[in-house]
Amino acid sequence: MRTKASAVKQMGKFFRAAAFAVAAAAALPASAANNDPIVLVHGFLGFGPNELSGTGFRYWGGFNDVAAHMRGYNGVTRKVMAASVGPVSSNWDRAVELYYQIKGGCADYGAKHTAKFSAYGARRQPAGKCWAASASNNPNNYPLALYPAWDAAHPLHLVAHSQGGQTIRVLIQLLENGSPNGDEGGGALFTGGKTGWIKSATTISTPHNGTTLRDVIVDYVPKISELAGQVVEVAGLGGSANPGYNFKLEQYGLAQVAAENFRDFLARVKGAPFWSLNHRNSAQWDLGPDGARELNNWVKTSPNVYYHAIANVATEQGSSCCNDTDRIIAPFQSGAYQYARNDMMFFLKNTAGEWVVPSILMRGIGSYTQSAAGRVAVDSSWFPNDGVVNTVSMKWPAGQPARNYNGVPVRGSWQYLGYYARYDHFDVLGWLQPGSAVYPIYDNLSKLVYGL
Repeated sequence: MRTKASAVKQMGKFFRAAAFAVAAAAALPASAANNDPIVLVHGFLGFGPNELSGTGFRYWGGFNDVAAHMRGYNGVTRKVMAASVGPVSSNWDRAVELYYQIKGGCADYGAKHTAKFSAYGARRQPAGKCWAASASNNPNNYPLALYPAWDAAHPLHLVAHSQGGQTIRVLIQLLENGSPNGDEGGGALFTGGKTGWIKSATTISTPHNGTTLRDVIVDYVPKISELAGQVVEVAGLGGSANPGYNFKLEQYGLAQVAAENFRDFLARVKGAPFWSLNHRNSAQWDLGPDGARELNNWVKTSPNVYYHAIANVATEQGSSCCNDTDRIIAPFQSGAYQYARNDMMFFLKNTAGEWVVPSILMRGIGSYTQSAAGRVAVDSSWFPNDGVVNTVSMKWPAGQPARNYNGVPVRGSWQYLGYYARYDHFDVLGWLQPGSAVYPIYDNLSKLVYGL
Protein backbone atom coordinates (compact mmCIF):
# COMPACT_ATOMS: atom_id res chain seq x y z
CA MET A 1 0.00 0.00 0.00
CA ARG A 2 2.97 2.30 0.67
CA THR A 3 5.01 3.80 -2.18
CA LYS A 4 8.80 3.98 -2.41
CA ALA A 5 8.60 7.53 -1.07
CA SER A 6 6.65 6.20 1.91
CA ALA A 7 9.30 3.58 2.59
CA VAL A 8 11.95 6.29 2.57
CA LYS A 9 9.77 8.24 4.98
CA GLN A 10 9.51 5.31 7.38
CA MET A 11 13.25 4.73 7.36
CA GLY A 12 14.28 8.35 7.37
CA LYS A 13 11.89 9.97 9.81
CA PHE A 14 13.74 12.11 12.24
CA PHE A 15 13.16 14.57 15.03
CA ARG A 16 14.32 17.87 13.56
CA ALA A 17 14.64 19.97 16.69
CA ALA A 18 15.74 23.53 17.00
CA ALA A 19 15.56 23.01 20.74
CA PHE A 20 15.31 19.33 21.67
CA ALA A 21 18.36 18.07 19.76
CA VAL A 22 20.32 14.90 20.45
CA ALA A 23 22.62 16.75 22.85
CA ALA A 24 19.68 18.03 24.86
CA ALA A 25 18.14 14.57 25.02
CA ALA A 26 21.44 13.14 26.20
CA ALA A 27 21.47 15.70 29.02
CA LEU A 28 18.31 14.19 30.54
CA PRO A 29 18.73 11.96 33.58
CA ALA A 30 19.48 8.33 32.74
CA SER A 31 17.46 7.10 35.71
CA ALA A 32 13.92 8.05 36.62
CA ALA A 33 13.41 10.84 39.12
CA ASN A 34 9.75 9.88 39.46
CA ASN A 35 7.41 7.08 38.51
CA ASP A 36 4.18 9.08 38.47
CA PRO A 37 1.41 7.74 36.23
CA ILE A 38 0.77 9.07 32.73
CA VAL A 39 -2.69 9.71 31.29
CA LEU A 40 -2.97 9.92 27.48
CA VAL A 41 -5.70 12.26 26.20
CA HIS A 42 -6.95 11.97 22.61
CA GLY A 43 -7.92 14.74 20.24
CA PHE A 44 -10.91 15.76 18.13
CA LEU A 45 -12.89 12.78 16.80
CA GLY A 46 -10.73 10.52 18.96
CA PHE A 47 -11.71 7.40 20.88
CA GLY A 48 -10.71 5.42 23.93
CA PRO A 49 -8.99 2.05 24.30
CA ASN A 50 -12.27 0.14 24.71
CA GLU A 51 -13.96 1.61 21.65
CA LEU A 52 -13.89 0.20 18.12
CA SER A 53 -13.48 -3.19 19.72
CA GLY A 54 -12.64 -6.04 17.40
CA THR A 55 -10.72 -3.89 14.93
CA GLY A 56 -7.39 -4.06 16.76
CA PHE A 57 -6.97 -0.36 16.01
CA ARG A 58 -6.05 2.09 18.78
CA TYR A 59 -6.04 5.86 18.84
CA TRP A 60 -2.61 5.76 20.48
CA GLY A 61 -0.66 3.61 18.04
CA GLY A 62 -3.01 2.43 15.30
CA PHE A 63 -2.10 -1.25 15.03
CA ASN A 64 0.76 -0.54 17.44
CA ASP A 65 0.19 0.04 21.16
CA VAL A 66 1.80 3.23 22.45
CA ALA A 67 0.38 2.90 25.97
CA ALA A 68 1.72 -0.64 26.40
CA HIS A 69 5.09 0.44 25.02
CA MET A 70 5.31 3.31 27.50
CA ARG A 71 4.33 1.02 30.38
CA GLY A 72 7.52 -0.93 29.84
CA TYR A 73 9.82 2.02 29.23
CA ASN A 74 13.42 1.36 30.30
CA GLY A 75 12.51 -2.07 31.66
CA VAL A 76 10.40 -0.72 34.52
CA THR A 77 6.67 -1.41 34.88
CA ARG A 78 4.81 1.90 34.87
CA LYS A 79 1.21 3.07 35.02
CA VAL A 80 0.13 4.53 31.67
CA MET A 81 -3.59 4.98 30.99
CA ALA A 82 -5.57 6.17 27.97
CA ALA A 83 -8.63 8.32 28.63
CA SER A 84 -11.81 8.61 26.56
CA VAL A 85 -13.62 11.95 26.41
CA GLY A 86 -16.14 13.58 24.09
CA PRO A 87 -14.78 13.53 20.52
CA VAL A 88 -16.64 16.68 19.42
CA SER A 89 -17.26 18.34 22.78
CA SER A 90 -15.84 21.63 24.01
CA ASN A 91 -12.66 21.61 26.03
CA TRP A 92 -14.64 22.57 29.12
CA ASP A 93 -16.86 19.50 28.78
CA ARG A 94 -13.90 17.27 27.94
CA ALA A 95 -11.95 18.55 30.97
CA VAL A 96 -14.92 17.77 33.22
CA GLU A 97 -15.15 14.23 31.84
CA LEU A 98 -11.40 13.74 32.17
CA TYR A 99 -11.43 14.82 35.82
CA TYR A 100 -14.20 12.42 36.87
CA GLN A 101 -12.89 9.62 34.69
CA ILE A 102 -9.55 9.79 36.48
CA LYS A 103 -10.72 10.56 40.02
CA GLY A 104 -14.14 8.91 40.08
CA GLY A 105 -17.67 10.26 40.44
CA CYS A 106 -20.38 11.58 38.11
CA ALA A 107 -19.71 14.38 35.65
CA ASP A 108 -20.98 17.81 36.70
CA TYR A 109 -20.63 20.41 33.94
CA GLY A 110 -21.44 23.31 36.27
CA ALA A 111 -24.67 25.19 36.98
CA LYS A 112 -23.74 28.52 35.39
CA HIS A 113 -21.91 26.97 32.49
CA THR A 114 -24.85 24.71 31.66
CA ALA A 115 -27.38 27.53 31.95
CA LYS A 116 -25.36 29.58 29.46
CA PHE A 117 -25.81 26.88 26.80
CA SER A 118 -29.26 25.58 27.72
CA ALA A 119 -30.71 26.81 24.42
CA TYR A 120 -28.53 24.20 22.69
CA GLY A 121 -29.80 21.44 24.96
CA ALA A 122 -27.05 21.46 27.62
CA ARG A 123 -27.67 19.40 30.77
CA ARG A 124 -25.68 19.74 33.96
CA GLN A 125 -25.55 16.17 35.32
CA PRO A 126 -26.64 13.71 32.62
CA ALA A 127 -26.94 9.99 33.16
CA GLY A 128 -24.25 7.83 31.63
CA LYS A 129 -21.22 9.89 32.69
CA CYS A 130 -20.13 8.22 35.94
CA TRP A 131 -17.01 6.34 37.04
CA ALA A 132 -16.55 4.25 40.19
CA ALA A 133 -13.67 5.06 42.53
CA SER A 134 -13.78 1.58 44.07
CA ALA A 135 -14.35 -1.83 42.52
CA SER A 136 -15.71 -3.10 45.83
CA ASN A 137 -18.25 -0.28 46.12
CA ASN A 138 -19.82 -0.08 42.69
CA PRO A 139 -23.51 -1.03 42.93
CA ASN A 140 -24.33 0.61 39.58
CA ASN A 141 -21.58 -1.18 37.66
CA TYR A 142 -19.96 2.04 36.49
CA PRO A 143 -16.65 1.86 34.64
CA LEU A 144 -13.76 2.04 37.09
CA ALA A 145 -11.95 5.35 37.48
CA LEU A 146 -8.41 5.40 36.14
CA TYR A 147 -6.59 6.65 39.24
CA PRO A 148 -8.78 7.42 42.29
CA ALA A 149 -5.69 8.12 44.46
CA TRP A 150 -4.98 11.22 42.37
CA ASP A 151 -4.14 14.29 44.47
CA ALA A 152 -1.16 16.53 45.22
CA ALA A 153 0.69 13.65 46.87
CA HIS A 154 -0.06 11.39 43.88
CA PRO A 155 0.33 13.64 40.81
CA LEU A 156 0.01 12.79 37.14
CA HIS A 157 1.76 13.48 33.86
CA LEU A 158 -0.68 14.39 31.09
CA VAL A 159 0.23 13.64 27.46
CA ALA A 160 -2.21 14.86 24.84
CA HIS A 161 -2.61 14.86 21.07
CA SER A 162 -4.31 17.56 19.04
CA GLN A 163 -7.38 19.01 20.80
CA GLY A 164 -6.39 16.97 23.84
CA GLY A 165 -3.69 19.57 24.47
CA GLN A 166 -6.30 22.30 24.85
CA THR A 167 -8.33 19.98 27.07
CA ILE A 168 -5.54 19.31 29.56
CA ARG A 169 -4.78 23.02 29.77
CA VAL A 170 -8.41 23.70 30.71
CA LEU A 171 -8.26 20.88 33.26
CA ILE A 172 -5.18 22.37 34.93
CA GLN A 173 -6.78 25.83 35.00
CA LEU A 174 -9.94 24.47 36.66
CA LEU A 175 -8.02 22.27 39.10
CA GLU A 176 -5.95 25.15 40.41
CA ASN A 177 -8.26 28.15 40.02
CA GLY A 178 -11.79 26.82 39.74
CA SER A 179 -14.47 28.14 37.43
CA PRO A 180 -14.10 31.68 36.04
CA ASN A 181 -17.89 31.94 36.44
CA GLY A 182 -17.76 31.71 40.23
CA ASP A 183 -20.02 29.26 42.04
CA GLU A 184 -21.00 26.42 39.69
CA GLY A 185 -23.18 24.65 42.25
CA GLY A 186 -20.55 22.77 44.22
CA GLY A 187 -18.97 20.49 41.61
CA ALA A 188 -15.64 19.20 42.90
CA LEU A 189 -13.63 20.38 39.90
CA PHE A 190 -14.88 23.96 40.06
CA THR A 191 -13.77 24.77 43.61
CA GLY A 192 -10.10 25.12 42.64
CA GLY A 193 -7.22 24.77 45.09
CA LYS A 194 -5.89 21.54 43.58
CA THR A 195 -2.34 22.76 43.04
CA GLY A 196 0.29 20.09 42.47
CA TRP A 197 -2.08 17.49 41.06
CA ILE A 198 -0.41 17.73 37.63
CA LYS A 199 3.38 17.41 37.42
CA SER A 200 3.74 17.87 33.66
CA ALA A 201 1.64 18.51 30.57
CA THR A 202 2.94 17.55 27.13
CA THR A 203 1.11 18.40 23.93
CA ILE A 204 1.62 16.82 20.51
CA SER A 205 0.26 18.49 17.35
CA THR A 206 -2.01 20.69 19.45
CA PRO A 207 -3.72 23.76 17.93
CA HIS A 208 -2.87 26.04 20.86
CA ASN A 209 -3.86 29.04 18.77
CA GLY A 210 -6.41 27.18 16.68
CA THR A 211 -6.29 25.57 13.27
CA THR A 212 -7.32 27.24 10.05
CA LEU A 213 -8.76 23.89 8.96
CA ARG A 214 -11.83 24.86 10.95
CA ASP A 215 -12.38 27.96 8.82
CA VAL A 216 -11.37 26.21 5.60
CA ILE A 217 -14.00 23.49 5.94
CA VAL A 218 -16.77 25.35 7.70
CA ASP A 219 -18.55 25.91 4.37
CA TYR A 220 -17.22 22.85 2.59
CA VAL A 221 -18.15 20.30 5.26
CA PRO A 222 -20.33 22.36 7.61
CA LYS A 223 -21.58 19.48 9.73
CA ILE A 224 -19.04 18.06 12.15
CA SER A 225 -21.17 14.93 12.37
CA GLU A 226 -20.70 14.29 8.64
CA LEU A 227 -16.93 14.82 8.92
CA ALA A 228 -16.80 12.46 11.87
CA GLY A 229 -18.46 9.73 9.87
CA GLN A 230 -15.96 10.17 7.05
CA VAL A 231 -12.92 10.05 9.34
CA VAL A 232 -14.12 6.92 11.11
CA GLU A 233 -14.86 5.16 7.84
CA VAL A 234 -11.80 6.09 5.79
CA ALA A 235 -9.50 5.15 8.65
CA GLY A 236 -10.97 1.65 8.43
CA LEU A 237 -12.17 1.70 12.00
CA GLY A 238 -15.49 -0.01 11.52
CA GLY A 239 -17.52 2.90 10.20
CA SER A 240 -21.28 2.69 10.23
CA ALA A 241 -21.32 -0.94 11.33
CA ASN A 242 -19.27 -0.34 14.46
CA PRO A 243 -21.36 0.41 17.57
CA GLY A 244 -18.31 1.34 19.65
CA TYR A 245 -17.88 4.88 18.35
CA ASN A 246 -20.27 7.60 19.40
CA PHE A 247 -20.16 11.29 20.24
CA LYS A 248 -20.59 10.96 24.04
CA LEU A 249 -23.02 13.85 24.01
CA GLU A 250 -25.24 12.73 26.86
CA GLN A 251 -24.90 16.26 28.27
CA TYR A 252 -26.86 17.38 25.19
CA GLY A 253 -29.35 14.52 25.18
CA LEU A 254 -27.74 13.03 22.07
CA ALA A 255 -26.81 9.56 23.26
CA GLN A 256 -26.56 6.69 20.78
CA VAL A 257 -28.98 3.94 21.74
CA ALA A 258 -27.96 0.29 21.90
CA ALA A 259 -29.86 -0.85 18.79
CA GLU A 260 -28.72 2.10 16.67
CA ASN A 261 -25.77 1.82 14.29
CA PHE A 262 -23.40 4.71 13.68
CA ARG A 263 -24.88 5.71 10.32
CA ASP A 264 -28.42 5.87 11.70
CA PHE A 265 -27.14 7.78 14.71
CA LEU A 266 -25.49 10.36 12.44
CA ALA A 267 -28.69 10.81 10.47
CA ARG A 268 -30.73 11.31 13.66
CA VAL A 269 -28.49 13.81 15.45
CA LYS A 270 -26.94 15.92 12.70
CA GLY A 271 -29.76 18.45 12.76
CA ALA A 272 -29.55 19.04 16.52
CA PRO A 273 -28.83 22.59 17.85
CA PHE A 274 -25.51 21.34 19.20
CA TRP A 275 -23.99 21.46 15.70
CA SER A 276 -24.87 25.09 15.06
CA LEU A 277 -21.87 27.24 14.13
CA ASN A 278 -23.17 29.79 16.65
CA HIS A 279 -22.74 27.28 19.46
CA ARG A 280 -19.56 28.08 21.41
CA ASN A 281 -19.53 25.14 23.78
CA SER A 282 -18.27 22.70 21.17
CA ALA A 283 -15.04 21.59 19.54
CA GLN A 284 -15.83 23.36 16.27
CA TRP A 285 -15.57 26.72 18.08
CA ASP A 286 -12.60 25.96 20.36
CA LEU A 287 -10.51 24.62 17.49
CA GLY A 288 -10.69 27.69 15.26
CA PRO A 289 -8.25 30.60 15.73
CA ASP A 290 -10.96 32.87 17.14
CA GLY A 291 -12.23 30.24 19.56
CA ALA A 292 -8.70 29.37 20.63
CA ARG A 293 -7.98 33.03 21.35
CA GLU A 294 -11.08 33.18 23.54
CA LEU A 295 -9.93 30.05 25.40
CA ASN A 296 -6.39 31.43 25.83
CA ASN A 297 -7.79 34.58 27.41
CA TRP A 298 -8.82 32.65 30.52
CA VAL A 299 -6.74 29.45 30.41
CA LYS A 300 -3.27 30.44 31.58
CA THR A 301 0.06 28.68 32.04
CA SER A 302 0.38 27.43 35.62
CA PRO A 303 3.58 28.29 37.52
CA ASN A 304 3.39 24.83 39.12
CA VAL A 305 3.51 22.63 36.02
CA TYR A 306 6.20 21.55 33.53
CA TYR A 307 4.85 22.20 30.02
CA HIS A 308 6.25 20.69 26.82
CA ALA A 309 5.11 21.02 23.21
CA ILE A 310 5.97 18.82 20.22
CA ALA A 311 5.14 19.87 16.66
CA ASN A 312 5.22 18.22 13.24
CA VAL A 313 4.91 19.18 9.60
CA ALA A 314 3.85 17.15 6.55
CA THR A 315 3.62 19.74 3.79
CA GLU A 316 6.30 21.17 1.49
CA GLN A 317 6.85 24.49 -0.22
CA GLY A 318 5.45 24.55 -3.73
CA SER A 319 7.73 24.07 -6.72
CA SER A 320 7.34 23.88 -10.49
CA CYS A 321 8.65 20.31 -10.30
CA CYS A 322 10.60 17.71 -8.45
CA ASN A 323 9.50 18.00 -4.83
CA ASP A 324 7.85 15.23 -2.79
CA THR A 325 4.31 16.59 -2.96
CA ASP A 326 1.30 14.85 -4.47
CA ARG A 327 1.29 16.11 -8.06
CA ILE A 328 -2.00 14.40 -8.88
CA ILE A 329 -4.01 16.71 -6.61
CA ALA A 330 -1.66 19.71 -7.07
CA PRO A 331 -0.03 19.60 -10.54
CA PHE A 332 0.52 23.38 -10.67
CA GLN A 333 2.21 24.94 -7.65
CA SER A 334 3.39 28.29 -6.37
CA GLY A 335 6.53 28.71 -4.28
CA ALA A 336 4.52 30.99 -2.00
CA TYR A 337 2.33 28.17 -0.68
CA GLN A 338 2.51 24.75 0.96
CA TYR A 339 1.32 21.45 -0.57
CA ALA A 340 0.53 17.96 0.72
CA ARG A 341 3.36 15.44 0.53
CA ASN A 342 2.94 12.15 -1.32
CA ASP A 343 3.22 10.20 1.92
CA MET A 344 0.59 12.18 3.83
CA MET A 345 -2.42 10.11 4.90
CA PHE A 346 -4.78 10.20 1.94
CA PHE A 347 -7.82 11.72 3.59
CA LEU A 348 -5.76 14.69 4.86
CA LYS A 349 -4.42 15.76 1.47
CA ASN A 350 -7.48 17.49 0.03
CA THR A 351 -7.41 20.40 2.47
CA ALA A 352 -3.68 20.63 3.31
CA GLY A 353 -2.45 22.50 0.23
CA GLU A 354 -3.25 25.63 -1.74
CA TRP A 355 -6.82 24.64 -2.62
CA VAL A 356 -9.50 22.43 -1.18
CA VAL A 357 -9.49 19.67 -3.78
CA PRO A 358 -11.51 19.34 -6.01
CA SER A 359 -12.46 23.00 -5.56
CA ILE A 360 -10.35 25.69 -7.19
CA LEU A 361 -12.17 28.50 -5.43
CA MET A 362 -11.66 27.61 -1.77
CA ARG A 363 -8.22 28.01 -0.26
CA GLY A 364 -6.72 25.15 1.72
CA ILE A 365 -4.61 25.36 4.89
CA GLY A 366 -1.46 25.80 2.81
CA SER A 367 -2.57 29.19 1.46
CA TYR A 368 -5.37 30.38 3.75
CA THR A 369 -5.05 33.91 5.16
CA GLN A 370 -7.45 36.05 7.12
CA SER A 371 -7.28 39.73 8.15
CA ALA A 372 -10.85 40.76 8.99
CA ALA A 373 -11.22 43.26 11.82
CA GLY A 374 -11.80 41.69 15.21
CA ARG A 375 -10.61 38.27 14.13
CA VAL A 376 -7.27 36.51 14.59
CA ALA A 377 -4.94 37.52 11.78
CA VAL A 378 -3.65 34.60 9.73
CA ASP A 379 -0.60 35.13 7.50
CA SER A 380 1.88 32.97 5.59
CA SER A 381 3.53 31.72 8.80
CA TRP A 382 0.43 29.53 9.20
CA PHE A 383 0.88 27.73 5.84
CA PRO A 384 3.07 24.74 6.92
CA ASN A 385 0.82 22.10 8.48
CA ASP A 386 0.37 18.41 9.19
CA GLY A 387 -2.89 18.05 7.30
CA VAL A 388 -5.00 19.15 10.28
CA VAL A 389 -3.14 21.72 12.37
CA ASN A 390 -0.87 24.63 11.40
CA THR A 391 2.64 23.87 12.66
CA VAL A 392 3.14 27.36 14.07
CA SER A 393 0.09 26.87 16.30
CA MET A 394 1.57 23.73 17.86
CA LYS A 395 4.41 25.58 19.63
CA TRP A 396 2.64 27.29 22.55
CA PRO A 397 -0.37 29.50 23.41
CA ALA A 398 0.19 33.01 22.11
CA GLY A 399 1.26 35.56 24.69
CA GLN A 400 2.06 33.02 27.40
CA PRO A 401 5.52 32.24 28.86
CA ALA A 402 7.49 30.11 26.38
CA ARG A 403 10.99 29.20 25.28
CA ASN A 404 12.86 26.67 23.19
CA TYR A 405 13.89 23.75 25.37
CA ASN A 406 17.58 23.78 26.29
CA GLY A 407 17.84 20.58 28.31
CA VAL A 408 17.01 22.23 31.65
CA PRO A 409 13.31 21.81 32.51
CA VAL A 410 11.49 24.67 34.22
CA ARG A 411 8.01 25.06 35.60
CA GLY A 412 5.60 27.73 34.46
CA SER A 413 6.82 28.12 30.88
CA TRP A 414 6.05 26.31 27.65
CA GLN A 415 9.14 24.45 26.48
CA TYR A 416 9.12 23.83 22.74
CA LEU A 417 10.82 20.54 21.90
CA GLY A 418 10.96 21.03 18.14
CA TYR A 419 9.16 19.30 15.29
CA TYR A 420 9.03 15.98 13.49
CA ALA A 421 9.48 16.55 9.77
CA ARG A 422 7.39 14.55 7.29
CA TYR A 423 4.99 13.35 10.00
CA ASP A 424 1.32 14.07 9.39
CA HIS A 425 -1.32 14.49 12.09
CA PHE A 426 -1.78 10.74 12.55
CA ASP A 427 1.78 9.61 11.84
CA VAL A 428 2.75 10.94 15.27
CA LEU A 429 0.23 8.49 16.73
CA GLY A 430 1.52 5.56 14.67
CA TRP A 431 -1.52 5.17 12.44
CA LEU A 432 -0.64 2.99 9.43
CA GLN A 433 3.02 3.14 10.48
CA PRO A 434 5.44 0.52 11.87
CA GLY A 435 6.32 0.69 15.54
CA SER A 436 9.86 1.72 14.63
CA ALA A 437 8.48 5.00 13.24
CA VAL A 438 6.47 5.95 16.32
CA TYR A 439 7.90 4.34 19.48
CA PRO A 440 11.03 6.56 19.52
CA ILE A 441 8.76 9.60 19.89
CA TYR A 442 7.33 8.20 23.11
CA ASP A 443 10.69 6.90 24.34
CA ASN A 444 12.04 10.46 24.14
CA LEU A 445 8.93 11.72 25.86
CA SER A 446 9.12 9.10 28.63
CA LYS A 447 12.76 9.94 29.27
CA LEU A 448 11.80 13.59 29.62
CA VAL A 449 8.84 13.31 32.00
CA TYR A 450 10.27 10.54 34.19
CA GLY A 451 13.39 12.66 34.62
CA LEU A 452 11.49 15.60 36.14
